[in-house]
Amino acid sequence: MAFGYSLPQKVCHIGGLKVGGQPGVNPPLLIGNMFQKGDTLIESRKEHKFNRKEAEERIHEMVRLSRETGVPGMVAMVANTLDEIKAYVDFFVGVTDMPFAIDIWMQKTRLAAARYIAELGLQSRLLHNSITPWDEDIAAQVVELKGLGIQHVVVQAFDVEDKRPSGRVKSLRNMLPLVEKGNFKSILVDTAVMNLPAATFSLVANRMIKQEFGLPVGCAPANGTYMWRKSLGVVDRNRFMAVDAGVHAIAALASDFLFYGPMTGTSRIFPAVAAATCLLATLAYEEGKPLPKQSHPLSLLFPGVVEQLAKEKERNK
Repeated sequence: MAFGYSLPQKVCHIGGLKVGGQPGVNPPLLIGNMFQKGDTLIESRKEHKFNRKEAEERIHEMVRLSRETGVPGMVAMVANTLDEIKAYVDFFVGVTDMPFAIDIWMQKTRLAAARYIAELGLQSRLLHNSITPWDEDIAAQVVELKGLGIQHVVVQAFDVEDKRPSGRVKSLRNMLPLVEKGNFKSILVDTAVMNLPAATFSLVANRMIKQEFGLPVGCAPANGTYMWRKSLGVVDRNRFMAVDAGVHAIAALASDFLFYGPMTGTSRIFPAVAAATCLLATLAYEEGKPLPKQSHPLSLLFPGVVEQLAKEKERNK
């Protein structure tokens, strides 16, 4: 199979969501940010005040679009301090039982957040994002996360000396022996998008990593699209939305999960990725793989096509 892998592919289960596997089987997990810098939800970051009604509406929008398209979704909460993430997590778990991610750059704050989430007994719902090559002490961090009972982690793979796909694979080879000591149920690999054109390097690295390690892989195309928008200054809104949706659709063809940036993009990213996922599942079928399950975007959005393909397959037996 042109898009498949000879190595068995790991499928991770995070709070009821499946991530990973052979291409065309499971749709990619879409992870949207909430409370990032510039988020209009925030009323006072210092006082941890935000528009709760609108925040809840964004969560409900993701749930609705996930149900309609068959593409799974998750919210990642961005914070700079422990008090911030406490306020956001308390809010989130009060309105939904969905799994969630944290998105915290500083290792010290990230670990403090993990401790708080463990105190709440929410380890099975947390995607710890992330363990990075820039962290001060990866081994000690893994030991603490293991002790806290954290089950699902993202590992960011990047090499400052080799910014091509090979560098990302090399970075993972160096980090993985340390991370695996945590006995985590899920290890997701983020291949670090640095700008829009270089997203290609992440997608190539995704395929290399799946072929060598069989782990779920993904990236953050939004890092590239939003950086591009910012570099242009004032730009036509429709033009940006088209590029953003298109880049995520392309990335979905070689990714098990995508960080798609601000949740204001939910309404365009889910349909775009659903369409790309349908194309990939049909390609997998053409190359001899079974038709996807009823919950898959292809079955949800194009049931007539799936029925026709199933009938043709039965006739040709």
